[in-house]
Amino acid sequence: GAKPAVCKHWLRGLCKRGEGCDFLHDYDATRMPECYFYSKFGECSNKDCPFLHVDGAASTVGCPWYDRGFCRHGPLCKYKHTRRVMCANYLVGFCPEGPKCKFVQYVR
Repeated sequence: GAKPAVCKHWLRGLCKRGEGCDFLHDYDATRMPECYFYSKFGECSNKDCPFLHVDGAASTVGCPWYDRGFCRHGPLCKYKHTRRVMCANYLVGFCPEGPKCKFVQYVR
């Protein structure tokens, strides 16, 4: 299906993927990508900025669906999506680090 957000490259006329792009090539104010300046610095000086200004406080909470493997909201989710790497030792049966391991050992 549905494409999750407007293609930021298409907005600038620079998307080379055309129909093969995973993002929307139509202007939709409700599906705009997140504003780089607002997400990075907490403010945006462009009063007519078309990009989403997502509240940073809301996005610090991890997304429970993404943590289980899939979030249907994708980049428009109001929760934080943190990519994690599975523990190779755990996948083959046993990790000597146990709960202290820096890699994911189970799906919540």
